[in-house]
Amino acid sequence: MAYWLPLFFVAVIGFSLLVYIILDGYDLGVGMLLGFADDEEKDQMIASIGPFWDANETWIVLGIGVLMIGFPAAYGLVLTTLYLPVTLMLMGLVLRGVSFDFRAKAETKNRSMWNKLFTLGSLIAAASQGWMLGAYVMGLESSLFSYAFSLGIALALPALYIMLGCGWLIMKAEGSLYRKSIQWARWTVFPMGVGIFLISIATPLISEIIADKWFTLPAAIGLLPIPISTMIAYAVIVWVLWHERILEAGFGWLIFVSLIIICLMSALGLAYSIYPDIVIDKMTIWDSASSTESLRFTSIGIAITVPMILIYTFFIYRIFSGKATKLSYE
Repeated sequence: MAYWLPLFFVAVIGFSLLVYIILDGYDLGVGMLLGFADDEEKDQMIASIGPFWDANETWIVLGIGVLMIGFPAAYGLVLTTLYLPVTLMLMGLVLRGVSFDFRAKAETKNRSMWNKLFTLGSLIAAASQGWMLGAYVMGLESSLFSYAFSLGIALALPALYIMLGCGWLIMKAEGSLYRKSIQWARWTVFPMGVGIFLISIATPLISEIIADKWFTLPAAIGLLPIPISTMIAYAVIVWVLWHERILEAGFGWLIFVSLIIICLMSALGLAYSIYPDIVIDKMTIWDSASSTESLRFTSIGIAITVPMILIYTFFIYRIFSGKATKLSYE
């Protein structure tokens, strides 16, 4: 029990953050794209994420909450080291929430301002999350290489989120917004691909620990499905985007599914890279875990909470499936 309970908690944290990146990633992406649409298209974009975006953020709350309870030492180290990007992320998310509500209630002349603030809040949140992810992969080190790597992730993650937003809009939008979403995706897919490639190359070069795990036989052969699956998923995205017949036949959803596969493979690669540490080269999962009694007690709540969130998430996505309806302020 003392061995498996910490692993269970880590799995819950990893799953929660992965779902958050996918679900809140697309609505952050839609938010960043808002400035490139006209007023009618902006309303359609907001309508496409309106029923979901609050629920999407539940997953990051769950992940951070489980980290705090299950691994208080790691939580303290991560939050202390990353207090500035965490603060910026929270400010961005708050700005998004305020702008989302105020744009619906503001006079027409002020709505443009709130739209811009919604875009700004989305960009700040996405870039802050990228910086945090980069710093975490670098073991929370304070060095020039660490800062450069974190900056690279801070630029790459918003590109992934924008692609997720485009994939979402291709499934949900109609008319001019649908056509613009395809064009936005075509502009973003190559920068996103270059970013993923450069980060994949840079990570083992910067971290000897990760390099040893990935390029030592026979592990290197067993890990091949991760990069191969990622490349295939990326190729599918490019193929669908540049084949109008595929899009017109209703297979635009392949873009979003392929992006989910890329996120999943990236998460599996990261999990393998850092295991058995919870913070690379600083503390292991078991060193930072709470007592077995505390984990056993908390696991009861997790066993109830996670299925409830999953059921609720499935429910709202089923209820509001299909194309986004016209936004109304009545």
